Amino acid sequence: MILAQVAAAARSAAALPLTLAVAAVDVDADVELTAGSDGSDGGGSVGVDDTVVLPVASASKLLLLAEVARRLDAGELRADAVVPIEDEDVTGGTGLLRRLSRPRAGAGAGAGAGAGGGADGCGWTVEDLAWLTASVSDNTATNALLRTVGLPATERLARNLGLDRLTLHDRVRDVRGPGIAPVFATGTARDLARLVALAVRGDLVTPGASARLLAWMRSNTDHGLVPALVQHDPYAECFPGPLPGGLLVANKTGTDTGVRADAGVLIGTRRVAYAVIAHWDVALGPSTERAAVHAIREVGRALAAGALRGEPATCALLRQAGG
Repeated sequence: MILAQVAAAARSAAALPLTLAVAAVDVDADVELTAGSDGSDGGGSVGVDDTVVLPVASASKLLLLAEVARRLDAGELRADAVVPIEDEDVTGGTGLLRRLSRPRAGAGAGAGAGAGGGADGCGWTVEDLAWLTASVSDNTATNALLRTVGLPATERLARNLGLDRLTLHDRVRDVRGPGIAPVFATGTARDLARLVALAVRGDLVTPGASARLLAWMRSNTDHGLVPALVQHDPYAECFPGPLPGGLLVANKTGTDTGVRADAGVLIGTRRVAYAVIAHWDVALGPSTERAAVHAIREVGRALAAGALRGEPATCALLRQAGG
């Protein structure tokens, strides 16, 4: 992986009025992926402002999905268990669930139908909600899953995995006021990239949980950031195996006011786990948002070049790029 290209692409944004945090891990490098690693040990990782804590919007839903995957694999939760959609779950923004016709627990369903979670059409299964959260970042599905597993469980999982600065603070809301967390989630590019790398290696608690999370990520329909300028096949059935001569992507994006984030894996001749977060002051106008998206896409080009090259990553290249 040509880490110099990734670092250079990230550092080119330094002149822009925004923060661009980038982390990349060459999953196939022969090193242990340890919490807090900055690549100074010669391992296959690179970071530019990757320890800066920033709002990460819906990219953080990977942590929620990881906890759901862990519970399903451990038998603590059934994939076909029906979760009622409560009125408090329903929110605007991305997603399809609130636009679909299946009734919610508090929207005219028969007494006990929603609360009991029975398979009578009132509610959706855990697996349904996970696919909706991963594929279209459904905020209502996210809230229903988060209510099912609880915020403390996501925090425990993050700490157990060594992701000390990745935190879900609250459910998704249309309006945030006094006494409510100002953002849905915060984190670092390093922690997001590490979460993905653990899944790619099969070390996200168990191989089964890892595979389930990657399958959900593969269904994501938003390829407008890191993969936008990169030729890739979103439907190849060989995933998570490589596509001969091609590139595969599995990711989760996040969008909020002044925030764009993308965390995922590029699979070519090498597997590159990554996270890119852009944060800026919206008072600077739409041109800054366009610059942020352009910068993320340029980093995506560099990441793809690394995934399609056979040579191992070296930190010396990063140091050369950083001067």
